[in-house]
Amino acid sequence: MNYRHTACILVGTALLFTSGCSILPESEPAMLYRLPAAPIAVAASHAPLANQRLGIAAPEAGYLLSSNRIVVYPERAIVNVYEDARWHEDTPELLQARLIDGLQQSQLFAGVGSDRLPHDLRLLSELRHFQSDYVTQPPTVKVQLDVQLLGTQNRTPLAAMDFSASAQATSVDITDVVDAFGLASDELTEQLAAWLAQQSDVIANAHSH
Repeated sequence: MNYRHTACILVGTALLFTSGCSILPESEPAMLYRLPAAPIAVAASHAPLANQRLGIAAPEAGYLLSSNRIVVYPERAIVNVYEDARWHEDTPELLQARLIDGLQQSQLFAGVGSDRLPHDLRLLSELRHFQSDYVTQPPTVKVQLDVQLLGTQNRTPLAAMDFSASAQATSVDITDVVDAFGLASDELTEQLAAWLAQQSDVIANAHSH
């Protein structure tokens, strides 16, 4: 083969790829999932909370948990993500929306929304775990959230607590794993609502100073 013939092959190959043609198979688009949610029980009336507006910030999170990837621990010391599945938004915003919705249903506060809206109390948090773990078969979903409740007057923490919840999927199918994420998130939201109800005296004392 002479140099001229080789050059023609190279030029032809370049045109093939630049024209949008490819011999490589196209990857399938990822399936997007919402976080399933069940209704949260209405809490008993707590007077110091009934006049307060709660602003919930999106949780802080590490690299993988800050994305919309669905994290899985397939075996000991290995962290991975599901290949063809994604949350429909980044995990911190996904969980923020779930907490807002659940605490609105609890009717503890005069209003619950994003911390970008006017508020009297602010809930900050760090998402430590939000993954399926093959420590069991089928996998178990684990959610852990560390929270701080702040007043807006002096921005000092009024109370802090760590919450964790888990739920085992009914199978290894991704839809069943997503359902387990929903169950664990529901449990965590209920724990948070119950804890916030217990902070009524702390909140009342903070606003009396």
